[in-house]
Amino acid sequence: MHRFAFVIHPIDVKRDAARKYPIARYLPERWVESLLKRKEPIVVSRITGIRSLTGAQTEGWFIGCPLSPRMMLSLPLEFVYQKIIRCGEIAQELGAEIIGLGAFTSVVGDGGITIAKNLRIAVTTGNSYTVATAIEGAVRAAELMGIPIEEATVAVVGAAGSIGRTCALALAPQAARILLLGRDLQRLEPIAAELRKRARGEVQLSADLAHTLPQADVVITVTSAVDAIIYPQHLKPGAVVCDVARPRDVSVRVARERDDVLVIEGGVVAVPGEVDFGFDFGFPPRTAYACMSETMMLALEGRIESFTLGKEVSLQQVETTQQLAQKHGFRLAGFRSFERAINEEEIARIRENARRKGARAYSAVG
Repeated sequence: MHRFAFVIHPIDVKRDAARKYPIARYLPERWVESLLKRKEPIVVSRITGIRSLTGAQTEGWFIGCPLSPRMMLSLPLEFVYQKIIRCGEIAQELGAEIIGLGAFTSVVGDGGITIAKNLRIAVTTGNSYTVATAIEGAVRAAELMGIPIEEATVAVVGAAGSIGRTCALALAPQAARILLLGRDLQRLEPIAAELRKRARGEVQLSADLAHTLPQADVVITVTSAVDAIIYPQHLKPGAVVCDVARPRDVSVRVARERDDVLVIEGGVVAVPGEVDFGFDFGFPPRTAYACMSETMMLALEGRIESFTLGKEVSLQQVETTQQLAQKHGFRLAGFRSFERAINEEEIARIRENARRKGARAYSAVG
């Protein structure tokens, strides 16, 4: 049996830290971050019960890195590296052969390359399978909202990043139009040139999210922003948003104020077997993030290699994870929206709300 480990860390500092240290919910956020900075990484839980369709099994551990996204971006990079490397060393001591980097630990610095150089075990960010499930989820959700992908304008927010770029590459041959959004147009230009060779429709660039995003039928957002960047006014009625980012790119205000748009979380995956994570990270039983699932499937396959590292993810890597998922029994686990399950009946209501708003708008113009 090949064993794995996966690094987790607090996203919402007070909420997540309070799961381990209840007093944290009563303290100011900056105080909690100051306390976390002094903490060493720890073993959070043991993960058991993962069984492939092939009969292969694996087990592993969650290793907790005591840094929030804001801390990882503001503290010296070497300090952050030391904390993540220590997570890997703990995994080595436990007997893990591969470790996955979760959330911001896969984003900070050079995307895991330095971490891998300082460990004896393999390292993966999980970004390849994250891209695969984001694409699958966005296309399926669009279908349920009555939006054929071949007729859709698809916006990729954070298109200059590794996940965003590959999502755009995968969707360009399918979508009617692709919008690439990012803060730096110069970084988007070579991506746009690459897409135009394979796109079936127009490819446009924009750094103006407020002006451009309301044109999109389908949005995949995957920035490394610490705070929300997409608000209710940015979305057209009937739009589908696949929010792959952690922390979320989409404000919770969208859930409260827009009953005519569908926001889903990218990369929620059903894990084969009777998996027990030993820790509640907010998902239904036996489901996990795609990045976690990539680490598990590599262990099940015996591919003890640093599979996804750095800032680039290739379409070949995405396709490989899709093949491994099918072989071992990982699959998209329906949809979740703002930490809760959302079924097809609720999606139908959102679609109807969008239709009604569209009809009212048409009447007003008429």
